[in-house]
Amino acid sequence: MVGSVGNGLMDLREKEKVEPLPREFDPEEIVHPKPPLETEGVGGVEGSGKSREIVLGRNVHTMCFAIKEPEADDEVTGEREAYMASVLARYRRSLIDRTKHHLGYPYNLDFDYGALGQLQHFSINNLGDPFIESNYGVHSRQFEVGVLDWFARLWELEKNEYWGYITNCGTEGNLHGILVGREVFPDGVLYASRESHYSIFKAARMYRMECVKVDTLVSGEIDCTHFKDSLLQNMERPAIVNVNIGTTVKGAVDDLDMVIKTLEENGFKDRFYIHCDGALFGLMMPFVKRAPKVTFKKPIGSVSVSGHKFVGCPMPCGVQITRSKHINVLSSNVEYLASRDATIMGSRNGHAPIFLWYTLNRKGYRGFQKEVQKCLRNAHYLKDRLKEAGISVMLNELSSTVVFERPKDEEFVRQWQLACEGNIAHVVVMPNVTIDKLDSFLNELLRHRSCWYQEGNISPPCIAADIGEENCCCALHKR
Repeated sequence: MVGSVGNGLMDLREKEKVEPLPREFDPEEIVHPKPPLETEGVGGVEGSGKSREIVLGRNVHTMCFAIKEPEADDEVTGEREAYMASVLARYRRSLIDRTKHHLGYPYNLDFDYGALGQLQHFSINNLGDPFIESNYGVHSRQFEVGVLDWFARLWELEKNEYWGYITNCGTEGNLHGILVGREVFPDGVLYASRESHYSIFKAARMYRMECVKVDTLVSGEIDCTHFKDSLLQNMERPAIVNVNIGTTVKGAVDDLDMVIKTLEENGFKDRFYIHCDGALFGLMMPFVKRAPKVTFKKPIGSVSVSGHKFVGCPMPCGVQITRSKHINVLSSNVEYLASRDATIMGSRNGHAPIFLWYTLNRKGYRGFQKEVQKCLRNAHYLKDRLKEAGISVMLNELSSTVVFERPKDEEFVRQWQLACEGNIAHVVVMPNVTIDKLDSFLNELLRHRSCWYQEGNISPPCIAADIGEENCCCALHKR
């Protein structure tokens, strides 16, 4: 038996020669997205009926690190350890380079958690309810609840009125928020703007919910006129609404007060549940003086943010807060855990709460306020420089997401790790993004752009439909 297993082991590279990759993994191909599955009826299908081509990234199978069985004399020669050390060293160098050229995704890479290295030797798991200790003793609930209390104060909800937990990512927070809404109103209809994060529509598919995609303004903010029209077509059913505190691509903030007013003035008073997706800006807006407040003093049901974005946790995580009165509808006691099951995932990363606790203690409210001001200031700097160069650009108020025309060269896009959608791309200005970094990006962009458009002999595309005529610098709209 042992011999047959040994003979069956193959080097991964040899296996790739025998088993060709399926066609959908070909990085050279352009893949047409399937039509949306989550919507029935109102706002269900894009008006144009056309599919937009999506460029996928490179095939990771062509550059993966193979796993091989150790040779019999590896312990003596040390060749295996030397090989692994060289792989990790090369990988570290690539991380340094990739971090240097990171602009398109909202991750704060400015952190130092050296003091927490001593805890990496422990398997810390917060399985179960964060407020009810499990029989598994290697947990960090005391840190987790401290973090949750901090966010509950930020969003003005008393200790005895909230329930929450630290999730494994921002998507999990959205999945949980929409699930709570569905349990509160089992026959409710989910409403979300077309520019909501894809996890909202994933939730609709997972929970088999009817989902209405609401139109947006050119800024990316929800169109409350279309929202009202959509509500009136489903008057007999409660509304579960996702409100974006910063959309993924344009950084637009939905008008929470207008959403609430629209619901209450059209017969939905006490028949709605609002989940606020604040992945990035949910933690930035409280520190901007003129920003509208996201608070549980308003009739909202839940708020979620990502911990690996503005906070700067080195591992994906998030925070989900809801009203304690809602949580009983989806929780159950688990004898095996000696705790309660009310989360999406079972096992939960126990290291993440410690990283969040450490950062919140080091920076505090004043520290975050300074970082928010720096991000907004640098975002305006980038917007102004792009505009001066004649590049179409938009920056929403209260946002650090700078939207501009999509570079023509996909290699340039990959180099700076830009997030793109259709004709537009964006830079998310985070605390680690300095003026020097922005200048380096701008200089390279302008140099490439002179080649793409032959130093002005070819006109750049019109993106007025994406960012508004007043922000477009094409030949038609340039002033």
